[in-house]
Amino acid sequence: MKVFILLALATVAFANVVPPTPNTAYGYIQNYAIPRAEEIRAAEEQMKQGRIVGGSPSEPGQFPYQAGLLATYLNVAGTGVCGGSLISNDRVLTAAHCWFDGVNQANKFTVVLGSVFLFSGGERQDSSVVAVHPAWTPLLVRNDIAVIYLASKVAYSANIAAIALPKSAEDSYVNRQAVASGFGITSDGGIISGAQVLSHVELQVISNTVCSFAFPLLIQDSNICTSGIGGSSTCRGDSGGPLVVEEDGAPLLIGVTSFGSALGCQVSLPAAFARVSEFLPFINSHL
Repeated sequence: MKVFILLALATVAFANVVPPTPNTAYGYIQNYAIPRAEEIRAAEEQMKQGRIVGGSPSEPGQFPYQAGLLATYLNVAGTGVCGGSLISNDRVLTAAHCWFDGVNQANKFTVVLGSVFLFSGGERQDSSVVAVHPAWTPLLVRNDIAVIYLASKVAYSANIAAIALPKSAEDSYVNRQAVASGFGITSDGGIISGAQVLSHVELQVISNTVCSFAFPLLIQDSNICTSGIGGSSTCRGDSGGPLVVEEDGAPLLIGVTSFGSALGCQVSLPAAFARVSEFLPFINSHL
């Protein structure tokens, strides 16, 4: 009986620290954010090329809502990288795991707007005021969304503009073509080499039923997924960035980059995002 109880306790303890499906969100900061940021910094200095897997470099002003995030942490040395979306002149939407990944805690974001480079150019503001969804659960990657408060309002321009949010949760967007953008790596096993320009890729939205085959136990109604067939996807360093469709000729933010398979970005598996329409009450409460 004592052996059974000890085994049961060990099983529970193990379940509390190991994600049910290996993914890129839990432990993101030390595993991905900090290594990618240092590679990006070095790449910008060397002026070579790179990020989103299977994607293309972006032009200045092409994604005026895109934010780059450079994070510092409480107990970890180094700078980490994430993405975000400008949703008003003083608010940026990102992933909760960019601020706290279940292991490490950030204490400051430097928000970069209006630049296709992460470490140079554009408008930059520091912020430590971050509203994380109250039900954020790192181990299961649920409610992976947060709002950053900017210290001052930004002026809109050709390179800086807020993106519209969905008005309701009625549209599933399944089979729609969407665009993801970010500062992450562009190939599995590759280093970030490049002028570190923002990259983007077109991805097809798939049903949550299909997505759940890749991520059992993780996919919820509050997720939206894209196909990884063909090796195109978001990748490490893209976390928190936007997934966007065109609606009535204007960009509409439908997802926040959340996680992919820990097996890699080019293994033809889906990528998962926080479904923005499911979090409108939370987002609107912080606008």
